[in-house]
Amino acid sequence: MNFSVNRIATAVIVATLSFNSYAQSTENEGLERITVTGSRIVENFDEVPASITVIDQATIQENLHVSSELQAILSFVVPGMSPNTGSTSNFGQTLRGRNMLIMIDGVPQDTPLRNGSLGVRTLDPAAIERIEVLNGATSVWGNGAAGGVINYITKQPKPGDAEVSFTQSVNTSLVKTQDSLGYRSVLSASGKSDALGYVVKVSQENYGVQRDAEGDILGLQYGLSDSKQRDAFLKLSYDLNPEQAFQFTYNYYDSDQNANYRDVPGNIDLGEKTYAEPLPEGEIKLGAPQGPEGNYNLMLKYSDVELFSNTAWTVDIYKQKIDNVFFWSPSLSNPDEGYSGGQSAILSEKAGLRSVFTSRFDLAGIPTTFIYGVDLLEDVTSQPLLDGRIWVPEMDMQSSALFLQTKWDLGYDWTVKAGVRREDINVAVDDYTTLKLCRDAQTCSTEMAVSGGEMDYAANTFNVGLRYRADNGVSPYISYSEGYEIPDLGLLLRTATVSDLSLIEGEASIVKNYEIGLSSEYDDLYYSLALFRSTSELGTGSKFDPATGIYRPVRAPQKIWGFEATVDYRLNDAWRINAAYGYTEGKDTANDIYLGARQISAPKLSTALRYQGTENLNVSLYWLHVFNRDRFEPNAEGFYTGDQGPIRSYNLLNMSADYTWHNWNFFAGVENLLNNDYFPARSQALRYGSGYSVKGKGMTANLGFRYSF
Repeated sequence: MNFSVNRIATAVIVATLSFNSYAQSTENEGLERITVTGSRIVENFDEVPASITVIDQATIQENLHVSSELQAILSFVVPGMSPNTGSTSNFGQTLRGRNMLIMIDGVPQDTPLRNGSLGVRTLDPAAIERIEVLNGATSVWGNGAAGGVINYITKQPKPGDAEVSFTQSVNTSLVKTQDSLGYRSVLSASGKSDALGYVVKVSQENYGVQRDAEGDILGLQYGLSDSKQRDAFLKLSYDLNPEQAFQFTYNYYDSDQNANYRDVPGNIDLGEKTYAEPLPEGEIKLGAPQGPEGNYNLMLKYSDVELFSNTAWTVDIYKQKIDNVFFWSPSLSNPDEGYSGGQSAILSEKAGLRSVFTSRFDLAGIPTTFIYGVDLLEDVTSQPLLDGRIWVPEMDMQSSALFLQTKWDLGYDWTVKAGVRREDINVAVDDYTTLKLCRDAQTCSTEMAVSGGEMDYAANTFNVGLRYRADNGVSPYISYSEGYEIPDLGLLLRTATVSDLSLIEGEASIVKNYEIGLSSEYDDLYYSLALFRSTSELGTGSKFDPATGIYRPVRAPQKIWGFEATVDYRLNDAWRINAAYGYTEGKDTANDIYLGARQISAPKLSTALRYQGTENLNVSLYWLHVFNRDRFEPNAEGFYTGDQGPIRSYNLLNMSADYTWHNWNFFAGVENLLNNDYFPARSQALRYGSGYSVKGKGMTANLGFRYSF
């Protein structure tokens, strides 16, 4: 059994040096200078020698007027995150070139034992109060945070009478409206009376077909055309007294695509897109609907602000179930057994506990904070095929970790932070046989009987940082932090070529992150800069093998480096401009070759221009420019392989507007306002099959209202 402690304190908020200006709204400005994800306690951002991006409620709402896809919001706002993939999968979307740990209130949503790259899309954004992004490898949260952490902080009960609201919107392609009409409905209520507080939200979104700038239906692999998303969220809080409180949270999420279309394969090397067309009369769609089939999170938290002298305690117990169904694939064929294709699902069940103690003392006149505790986790994950074949056998992981973080306030100007985490992981696997799978009559894998056993991992990871606060508002910092990540064992097991589990090369990777940066605030101007470099003796990504059609973990040593900058300037009372730039590059240092787009995408620049002419009217323009990246040579035929395709620059412009009148809020948004005809960065770079050769959405409109009771 596993448990997990997450000090997602009631206000749960974030910030840090690389604090992204998109997260600053006038009414929340005080809150946004607070962070939880960076250190597992509530503290001001200028005490954290690290880079954290905050996406506040106002920014979330502005983007929701355009699209409810969290991937799109994150790619616009977080400078170190790869551009949006334009699909339900975040495969090929990394944070600073490495895998990120995605959490809801500190509970991990990923399936690291068999990473399906679906963690970003795990709940409806209407349940989110703010998003905290810790950029760069961290030892604070443990396994999986090689590139950083994305923490969705859910809404909290607010004191006062019940607040009830209903939101209804419709959206459609403006290029070709036929069959593209969709709708979204959200009903929510919250309030707090005396000791009892509550937040309740239910939502449903039905998508019509999604069309590109030429009016064609986007390809279906990881697509959203003719899909339905449902989410139910409940949070109850009860204050035993001013110092002690309980909190219960439950979230249910499912999303499935059941489109009566088929893909017409394209070839990105020839500039040909993959698009969908209606099924011919009499043809039956293969496979079950793809998407999460009823995933849920259940969390119980107890907090005591004064457990004993100068010490607070927070404990979280959680349980989670994940059932992610993937698309039907002819590559999962086995003609010998009568299978002409197949469909897989990642099944994962987690149970965990996180217990955190926070003690504050005055040692020799130095204010000192100790943050310490234990994280426990059990994760049972497998990847069967829906027809009963076992592709990845059940992996039973038991994980325990002890951690200590310290903070030393050296006068008014200096803060020193240092910490250590001890992680012990055991993964048990029974005997199994790899599947024989055939891409075609000539290309088949070989069955291999593998003796099971146990795989043990252990690591000590460290972090240390220093931050200085000058009187002129400039605040530089320097930090070093280590992240820990076991490889995608599911990939290793299902492609095993050895007869014993102990012979599989499944070593874990320690990522070392070095960073230097600064932030400054002067009158109406705020900006931040960050330079980073991360190294690992073993790779943390995966690579496609075109000879066999399978993915294999990358084991070569890697070096990744980059630069991030943000700026926020209030022109006057009505106008405000934000900008964020992110550049990431990386190499396989053993062979001195650049890393492909599976990890490293093109640089990007995002800008937001906001107008608030009256108390009731808000208008925003979001512009994204993705730059070129061309690091590899084509083969003799002029084609690229794997994730080495060149990325050509493109632009996206979105518009959001809303107007409040009494209890009504009317809003409108347009995605891809200029109807740019483009392939997203991932589609340009990946050569893993025609399913990725899908263009981005054309001009799409969203129109709706919210009524508050």
